[in-house]
Amino acid sequence: MEASLSGPARPPPRDSMLRRTAFLFPVAIAIASPAAAQSARDLLMDAAYSVPDKATALVRIDRALKAADAVLARDPRNLQARLSRAMAISYRSKLGKSRSDALTSRREFEALVAAHPNDAEAQMALAGWHLGAVIELGPLMARTALGARKGTGLQALKRALALGGDRAMFPAFASLNQIQIEPGNIAEAKRLAEAAVRARAPTQLDRIMQRQAAILLRSLNAGNGQAAARAAKTLSPFGRVR
Repeated sequence: MEASLSGPARPPPRDSMLRRTAFLFPVAIAIASPAAAQSARDLLMDAAYSVPDKATALVRIDRALKAADAVLARDPRNLQARLSRAMAISYRSKLGKSRSDALTSRREFEALVAAHPNDAEAQMALAGWHLGAVIELGPLMARTALGARKGTGLQALKRALALGGDRAMFPAFASLNQIQIEPGNIAEAKRLAEAAVRARAPTQLDRIMQRQAAILLRSLNAGNGQAAARAAKTLSPFGRVR
């Protein structure tokens, strides 16, 4: 489901394009894992939702990456550590404006989905990669610079929702992205946010995402899709980091 364009579009100059597109806006994913990978998850949650400044967030991300790498040195196939590692790189690409990091994280997410197609967290991470880029850059720029596609993101998101059971993080993430992708479709974003508020929240990240959905729901109930989309952006990872 790509946005239609009237007439041929000429890409911007390469240097300008790279400056504007060297980031990725990933979804925070819940990782239930052994102690070291759990530490990586906690560091990533702290960086995404608690830290107010970029420099401190980047320190947390670097520590999370090292924690995940330590697990992978012992167990290269550890799914939870691979997810943490890919998320750390994608977070770093967002804050550091690194196109190479964005593409590296995309490859890692794609490899995880290929190896574990029924893992809801891997599907959601891939959805976040594509949809975040489209939200920030628009469909044409996201596709040209990063290979990100709205349709691919929505397909992965649908799959994640189907696989995720009744945990709050999945519909909460979907609602935050839905209203930014389609500000005019308040009803669908509201349905997802309401589902998140009613869902189980067994992990800290589920509880964080459930709270974000409840806050977003207030904006959705006001009936202004554009205002709700702006609220969703601030409720997403690093939405308040300066």
